[in-house]
Amino acid sequence: MVQHKTLLTVADNTGAHSMYIIHIFGGSKRKFGYLGDICRCVVKSADPNGLVKKSESVLAVIIRTKKELRRKDGSYIRFDDNAAVIIDNAKDKNPRGTRIFGPVAREIKELGFSKIASQAMEVL
Repeated sequence: MVQHKTLLTVADNTGAHSMYIIHIFGGSKRKFGYLGDICRCVVKSADPNGLVKKSESVLAVIIRTKKELRRKDGSYIRFDDNAAVIIDNAKDKNPRGTRIFGPVAREIKELGFSKIASQAMEVL
């Protein structure tokens, strides 16, 4: 569960290091985002020669949250950090980077982000 102004670590190789959320899609009064939600973020720090630059507005999908998520079988999953992957647009759901770092939840693939799940090192 993340909300506005939450700092996210970037889990891909686009050159961005951290970003914060300025809007969560899905309603004008929506306050919180969960695994698999698309959000608008602003890059806070980035490499000078990366794909994305500092203070650039990007679309991202949340792939890890510290707040636990209950699965249908009754188990819970949670991660050590809040992380997201930068995508090119919400319709195609393709990542801008070519590698995904760290584990990714199984719910990401079920929500249609199969390319992100296939590039990930580990799907939990």
